Amino acid sequence: METLFDKLWHRHVVTGEDGTAQLLYVDLHLIHEVTSPQAFEGIRQAGRTLRHPEKTFGTMDHNVPTKDIFEIRDLIAKNQMDALRNNCKEFGVELCDNGSKNQGIVHMVGPESGLTQPGKVIVCGDSHTATHGAFGALAFGIGTSEVEHVFATQTIWQQKPQNMGIKITGTLARGVYAKDIVLALIAKYGTDFGVGYAVEFFGETISALSMEGRMTICNMAIEGGAKMGMIAPDEKTFDYITGRRYAPKDMQRAIQDWEQLYTDDEKAFDIILELDAGELAPFVTWGTNPEMGIPVTGTFPEIEDMNDERAYNYMALSPGQKPEDIEIGYVFIGSCTNGRLSDLQEAAKMVAGRKIKDSITGIVVPGSRPVKHAAEAIGLDQIFKQAGFEWREPGCSMCLGMNPDQVPAGVHCASTSNRNFEGRQGKGARTHLCSPAMAAAAAIYGTFVDIREEKIYGNI
Repeated sequence: METLFDKLWHRHVVTGEDGTAQLLYVDLHLIHEVTSPQAFEGIRQAGRTLRHPEKTFGTMDHNVPTKDIFEIRDLIAKNQMDALRNNCKEFGVELCDNGSKNQGIVHMVGPESGLTQPGKVIVCGDSHTATHGAFGALAFGIGTSEVEHVFATQTIWQQKPQNMGIKITGTLARGVYAKDIVLALIAKYGTDFGVGYAVEFFGETISALSMEGRMTICNMAIEGGAKMGMIAPDEKTFDYITGRRYAPKDMQRAIQDWEQLYTDDEKAFDIILELDAGELAPFVTWGTNPEMGIPVTGTFPEIEDMNDERAYNYMALSPGQKPEDIEIGYVFIGSCTNGRLSDLQEAAKMVAGRKIKDSITGIVVPGSRPVKHAAEAIGLDQIFKQAGFEWREPGCSMCLGMNPDQVPAGVHCASTSNRNFEGRQGKGARTHLCSPAMAAAAAIYGTFVDIREEKIYGNI
């Protein structure tokens, strides 16, 4: 009796005994400009080549400006981007270069291109690599030294974690999304519940989600402490992959194999956590880690420790206040968590025919160029621009302060990204995580509102 994770792990063990570090074969190595330069230099100095350059794939995302993609003023950012371009050319790695037709955030490029597939071991020098687990892949982030090891050997040493199942049940209410599920889960169980575990999300709610929603859930598994988050593949998975550039040539044969990738029985998990999604309201974070979140109808909790006190001081908020008391100055819709077409569609529904507050700066950043083009083809860009948002080029953007898109110090930002750490979106920035629909509504009303209310949701 095995879990999905067990099956994937055992398929890829090259050597090593149970209970010790084992060498895993890597099917797909995704790279970007920030964590690859040192690894390439290490390979170069050692006089080595990449073991399998055809299993390595690069894109520009973290440092890319989204207003004028070719105006790169930061010298470090420019050097990193130039280095990736030159390294990929030298070592024979395919690159979605800045401005190219498929360029985008690495965790969107993989699925969109069909590179991300069930049964694969996928690694990348980025903690949110767990996103790809939504396809029934074993995907996780690695460090720069490990990037070099994969370059040289197409393998990686790992200690096998235990198995955790997270059972999500219930039907989502209108105005409640995958982002709310994962924020509620982390608020309930903390930012460390997944430490030492590979997590599989399952249950009727997960089965009902689109692939985009599943990616949102797995993307934030790392915020609960799990290095790996995954969902068993099904017909939605197979349909998503079919026809994409790197989809298997013999899809029928591939699907026959992928259909074997599931957990045999819930009893195979070492531990199971549960969440009733049918009772959820839209969630908003108030503090400085994803655990510090409440339903939009709730009140901020009392101070229990020095972490709470520090968070309140940083966010300039107090116990007993409500999300509606937060004065929003910036709104960011994008990131590898919520920068997909369906995310933009939900946000656009909220702002269609309306105007954002004059005091608010709102930017919409598609997670990839294919998403940007698809959104423009159905007029989403016009909806956002007419409402007062800026419509940007693809990239990581305001998710993290590594590019020109940053929140000014002391300003509260409604953000669809994945982390609300101190300084994450810029020095002194105050980040509130939420769904795309919630962020869009906050831009209209200037604060957080319950989008389930008829006067708000009923207009869309």
